[in-house]
Amino acid sequence: MDVILLERVEKLGAIGDVVKVKDGFARNYLLPRKKALRANEANKKVFEANRARIESENANRRGEAEKEAGSFKDAQVTLIRQASNTGQLYGSVAVRDLVEALVADGHKVTKSQVVLDRPIKAIGVYEVRVALHPEVAVTVKVNVARSPEEAELQSQGVDVMAAMFEKDEAGFTEDYDPNAEPGATAEVTAEDQPAQG
Repeated sequence: MDVILLERVEKLGAIGDVVKVKDGFARNYLLPRKKALRANEANKKVFEANRARIESENANRRGEAEKEAGSFKDAQVTLIRQASNTGQLYGSVAVRDLVEALVADGHKVTKSQVVLDRPIKAIGVYEVRVALHPEVAVTVKVNVARSPEEAELQSQGVDVMAAMFEKDEAGFTEDYDPNAEPGATAEVTAEDQPAQG
């Protein structure tokens, strides 16, 4: 199906472009959300007649989005979650969690603006894109940790999981004797064994 775009759509085109898209994408996404019109003669005339108004409205919305983007400068969100010893979260961080955290920080964000390519399932620092407008996007740092102290370390650039495993290796290790009988412990030393004669 050929459609006329009413706003810039990522990976498709800019305002006024006539593009060919799959019927389902047009019927279920572009047309209901008023992002496009069917490309027929009547709609082309309507679009050309309203082109200046559509472009000026888009410019106004882009200007507002750019102003708001200034408030996102160095925006960072810290989420405390339960996780296993390997750093895997019990559950995952979804778009809803990020929106709640950003709104709590005083940013105006909706679920449709947060671009999360895949759910966050491990502790660490992630960069998440927030599309305030089809032409304006900002990056928010998301710090997922098990405790505020761990979050502080991660924000300073420390890889908490690597540091934790380094500590484990430096801990108690049992002496290993390759000649020992199976099941024998390392504490039995040569002096403790009875002299053979």
